[in-house]
Amino acid sequence: MDIMSFIGLIAAAGLLVYGISDGGSVSDFIASGSVAVTAGGTFAALMIAFPPRVFASLPKLLAKIFLPGLYDFNPQKYVGIIAEIADDAKKYGILYLDGKLHDYKDEFIRKGIQLAVDSEQPEAVRDALETELGYMIERHKSGIRFFEKGAAYAPGFGLLGTLSGLIKLLADADDPSKIAGGMAAALITMFYGLILANVIFLPMGNKLKKRSDEEVLCKQLVIEGVVAIIEGGTPSQIKEKLMPYIPPSMRINKKSRK
Repeated sequence: MDIMSFIGLIAAAGLLVYGISDGGSVSDFIASGSVAVTAGGTFAALMIAFPPRVFASLPKLLAKIFLPGLYDFNPQKYVGIIAEIADDAKKYGILYLDGKLHDYKDEFIRKGIQLAVDSEQPEAVRDALETELGYMIERHKSGIRFFEKGAAYAPGFGLLGTLSGLIKLLADADDPSKIAGGMAAALITMFYGLILANVIFLPMGNKLKKRSDEEVLCKQLVIEGVVAIIEGGTPSQIKEKLMPYIPPSMRINKKSRK
């Protein structure tokens, strides 16, 4: 579970409630019509902009944001797995790996091992895996764009709601008693649009990009590791080759663990 994401959402909601209730009433900021225009309009626009498969992938995208443990993309862990595979290949031969495919949960690792067993051409294996990685990156970009577009659409629909409220307000300008209430109702719609953009869509899109970067890094480690195994590298040599890919802050200091 990503505690920071949950804390951020709760903190944002709490601060908003505190801010609007300080000297006012929360009920003044509740307007079902404004919610329909901003939230409904934003998702309607997203339905026009994106195919059904993107909406079908939303549960998985949200799981990546809030439950990263389901997708454990730890580069240090991947280096360890690759080193173990390299050790088996050195001891028993690369064909031995074919019988161990079911031991690895990551489908990309299984595909890499299968390609290594089937082909002795490291560049051909690299090309195949990089092609697979390229398609995965494009799928990730589609999910990230969903949230980025949501952040762009929400304020726009908030502005539309505000403009429609101002039009109604001007239509009743001859009745001064309705001006204050009409102005408040018009501005609430923009308020909702800004909340959707800055509390929901932008932060989630940014977190999803971070998760994508983590997964891409691990996949790149797999590619380099599999190619090195085909080329006959030892586990220690492969570790040395892969460690520079890992940011220093993510490397485990073995000395500090003793």
